[in-house]
Amino acid sequence: MQYPVADYLPSNKLAISQLRLERFRNYPQCQLDIGDGPVVLCGPNGAGKTNLMEAISLLAPGRGLRSAPKTAFFYQSEQNRIDKSDNQPGDDQPAWSVFAQIASSDGFRHIGTASHPENPEASRIVRIDDKSASQSQLGEICAVSWLTPQMDGLFLGAASQRRRFLDRLSMSFDQAHAGRVSRFEKAWRQRNKLLSEPPYDAAWLSGLEQILAETGVAILATRLQLLSDLCMVSEQMDSPFPRISGHLDGVLARMLSSGKPAIDIEDVIIETAKQNRQAGLHGMPGPHESDMHLEFSGQHVCHASTGEQKALLISMVLAHAQLQHNRLSLAPILLLDDVAAHLDEDRRSALFGLCAGLDSQIWYSGADKTAFSALGNNAQFIAVEQGSLSHQAEQHDTAHLASLAGSSC
Repeated sequence: MQYPVADYLPSNKLAISQLRLERFRNYPQCQLDIGDGPVVLCGPNGAGKTNLMEAISLLAPGRGLRSAPKTAFFYQSEQNRIDKSDNQPGDDQPAWSVFAQIASSDGFRHIGTASHPENPEASRIVRIDDKSASQSQLGEICAVSWLTPQMDGLFLGAASQRRRFLDRLSMSFDQAHAGRVSRFEKAWRQRNKLLSEPPYDAAWLSGLEQILAETGVAILATRLQLLSDLCMVSEQMDSPFPRISGHLDGVLARMLSSGKPAIDIEDVIIETAKQNRQAGLHGMPGPHESDMHLEFSGQHVCHASTGEQKALLISMVLAHAQLQHNRLSLAPILLLDDVAAHLDEDRRSALFGLCAGLDSQIWYSGADKTAFSALGNNAQFIAVEQGSLSHQAEQHDTAHLASLAGSSC
């Protein structure tokens, strides 16, 4: 089945209209003005396509699409010599920064993030409309989702990778989920430290286990609900990509799925932790024992081919974007890094049509420009070459070029 892109051209509800990078990865300085429609970043491997997408991913809460340490964002010529002499106290010029003008149904907003000018390893600075803000406030304005080649091994890797994947998707609908995950991990570290240094304070230990039980059940409930919603949305999508079918596996997850009250599950966690300690064991049940179990053609997805796993991963990202559109009336900015090259012509056409129908700004990247020929004049083609960007004029009509005339790098 063909999905003609020209049939799906709604105005974007959330889009970057201008992007500016300062000393980020391999970009010394760059400004890009963006018009309506999808954006295609074309260039050879290593040119900086993924770096640009990573910068965009930092416009939302979290560590970005690579989960890289903040010091990795520094301009490459400076990365191995982070010298505070370049950023004296009182100097408000950050070592790296990402700024964007965001267009939405509510108008334009100006958001940015940067390294701390005096402490590069500290939490990144966030500003919204020239005022200091938190990452959670950033999430209220800008939603970004992505699919990268690094995610291809999701279904074969460690269960912790799949849990982090679900958690990232869950945060789009529940900003408090990130706080619960952080609180659980902190309490888990404190409990382990306490148990490793006997004699321990029994009251303190009991308090930590209560926190672990309460936050653990809440984390599991959020993951369960998200996976259920993704399966439901996927089933309703008219797509050649596989339907999402699966569940959250694990003892506690099965208890929640069966309808057992959360407070009773918390009691099970606390009692099991106590019994384990009496037996000289430090472990206790929790969300860290759960795993996402997906099926493909009646078997576990780990037995599917590489191409089938990729198709299912695309289904999950598209279903998540559609769920955001349905529930929040705000589809995310979608970053698809080197995805089209690994699809046959029919699925590539389907991907372009489905993405255009999401009412969202889509950013594609690839080394082969011809892989995106089906987008035609609907897309903005950007040539990427070692820290420089330029619009490829031959892909646009004259009127569209006029709207892009302000772009520079």
